Amino acid sequence: MIRRRQFSVFSLAFLDCICCGFGAVILIFVLSIGTQEKDKLESLQELQRTLAAQLAQLIRLSSSKEDLQRSNARVTTLVTDARLRNDSIHALIGDLEQKLQNEKKGLEALLVDIDDLKKEIAGRQKKPEVILKEVEPTPLGLPVGSNYVAIVIDTSGSMRDPNSGGLWPIAIRKIDELLDSYPKLDGLQILDGDGRFILGARRGTGTEAWLQDSPELRENIKRQLRRYDVDSVSNPVPGIYNAMRFLYDKENPDMKMAIYVFGDEFVEVADPVIRRLDELNPADENGERKVVINAIGFPTTIRYTFSMGQTGVKFANLMRTITYQHGGAFIALQDL
Repeated sequence: MIRRRQFSVFSLAFLDCICCGFGAVILIFVLSIGTQEKDKLESLQELQRTLAAQLAQLIRLSSSKEDLQRSNARVTTLVTDARLRNDSIHALIGDLEQKLQNEKKGLEALLVDIDDLKKEIAGRQKKPEVILKEVEPTPLGLPVGSNYVAIVIDTSGSMRDPNSGGLWPIAIRKIDELLDSYPKLDGLQILDGDGRFILGARRGTGTEAWLQDSPELRENIKRQLRRYDVDSVSNPVPGIYNAMRFLYDKENPDMKMAIYVFGDEFVEVADPVIRRLDELNPADENGERKVVINAIGFPTTIRYTFSMGQTGVKFANLMRTITYQHGGAFIALQDL
């Protein structure tokens, strides 16, 4: 009988193999852990590089956004300025159109006035407004038989020196010459073309409204005229009316009143003025009138064309008529 040998499963060799296997597994595990850590570190570094690149990109985007916002602000400012300029241009165009319409209306009115003037001239040629008697020519100079003198001066633009804006020096010089011809007066007054009292008037009317004549008053008149800046209309008739209404005193038997008109233009119709002056200053049974009217005409509108030359002609015709009818004289100056 054969004797069989017994084997043990858990022998020393088996345990050696098992230990070697476990060591190999542990070694593989340790090696694999180091590789994973390295991969993680590389992944982390790559992630950091990516984040840094994205951060740089965000910074560039933020800078670009700020530049875009500044550009938008500049564009908005430019658009606003353009709109304001556009509104200003439209407003200017509107003003120019309005001025053009006004000029057009003024031209139409001027054409109508020219037509009326042509008709008036044609009517004058057919039938004179006033037929004057043949009289001897008036000597150069004005009558000086009055003791109360009222001066009416047109202070409109045509009676002013364009260089200084003041009244023509010759006008003040002629007034000075007029006053020199009256060494002593009982009363003196001066009005502008609109009828304003340039030096004011004393309380009341008639004799009370006159200023007391003196060398100081005469100097004050010249001084005030040099700096008088109130423009009157180109028509001295209102001043003549006020002088007659407020200054003549019918209760003063010693009053011999004279009005001296200094002007260059008349822009209205002569007939109503002639009739109204005839009512204010009627002639008595001897043909004498209570107020004498004299006039000095300046050649501004005829020779210097500040306005239509016909206004100067109308002034001359009117003054010649009323000075003749009211006992005075009209002198037309040849030059300034």
